[in-house]
Amino acid sequence: MPDRIDAYLGIHTRALMLESRRAELLANNLANADTPGFKSRDIDFKSALATAAGAEELKYRVPLAPALDGNTVDSDMEMAEFSRNALDFQASLTFLQSKFRGLKAAIRGE
Repeated sequence: MPDRIDAYLGIHTRALMLESRRAELLANNLANADTPGFKSRDIDFKSALATAAGAEELKYRVPLAPALDGNTVDSDMEMAEFSRNALDFQASLTFLQSKFRGLKAAIRGE
């Protein structure tokens, strides 16, 4: 059954597990704030999720018109990509909500 749920929700299940584990680590760090010799720990969330998703390494953008100082950032293109990413993020949240609504309806027999 867990394999079916994982397949149904996709990478979202891995993200939830990572966030849960990270919350535990951060709470542990806070609880041990006054413990001598305690070393705080954390998860590199982006890296862990990328590894789980099989993402490729970061690549450099090929600029349309690089600045004379060698800077390759095109502010307009970056803002457009940022906006697209925000929409993708919202779409993922909406997708996950829809999946859980479907599961709740199935459990209720609706």
